[in-house]
Amino acid sequence: MATLIRGLSRRSLRPAATHLRNLSTAEASASSAAAAAPPPPPPAGASTDRVCWDYRGQRQVIPLGQWVPKVAVDAYVAPNVVLAGQVTVYDGASVWNGSVLRGDLNKISVGFQSNVQERCVIHAAWSSPSGLPAETSIERYVTIGAYSLLRSCTIEPECIVGQRSILMEGSLMETNSILEAGSVVPPARRIPSGELWAGNPARFVRKLTLDEILEIPKMAVTINNLFQSHFSEFLPYSTVYLEVEKLKKSLSIPL
Repeated sequence: MATLIRGLSRRSLRPAATHLRNLSTAEASASSAAAAAPPPPPPAGASTDRVCWDYRGQRQVIPLGQWVPKVAVDAYVAPNVVLAGQVTVYDGASVWNGSVLRGDLNKISVGFQSNVQERCVIHAAWSSPSGLPAETSIERYVTIGAYSLLRSCTIEPECIVGQRSILMEGSLMETNSILEAGSVVPPARRIPSGELWAGNPARFVRKLTLDEILEIPKMAVTINNLFQSHFSEFLPYSTVYLEVEKLKKSLSIPL
């Protein structure tokens, strides 16, 4: 009797084992076919070499309490710039891509025909150790080089700040002065009018020539003339991405 039961059990298990082996073989062949299959073609109307722009998720103007950043009608502020709090950008001025102007503690102003180039950070403290105004003031025809850091400093008209420079609290650049690239101006340091300074900490290098002084406002105007071509692509408050998304939907291009 026991022999008969064992024989029946073996016969009943053989079809199940064969079925499991067939299933595993089919799954393995399906996975290898999926791995070897080419990627799906792009949607109709989509180009394979086009740049995928995405303008969403970036707040350009950030009000803080009662303070709202103010931008003149003919000033240019790039779409990925951040203006927060007590920030004023005057007529003809420009703030370029990636810069952050954070006026949560004090005022920041960018004067007429001045420009703040790419990736600059401008901040203002509650108070200055030198007793000078703690706000950050950039007056007219000033050029701020890319990657510079300004904090509670005053830059008088017609000055140039070189790239990657740092101006600390209470520092002052007088009219017609130039700070070389990579310089660091310590707190409460004054750069007199008509001089070239450089180094870390910044030190006097030489007097500027008349031709160099005359070129300072021309440089600011030349840089600001460039942003006229950007207005056709980016509206002043960066709402062009809405039109871009609408166009993508009409052409059945995935967002």
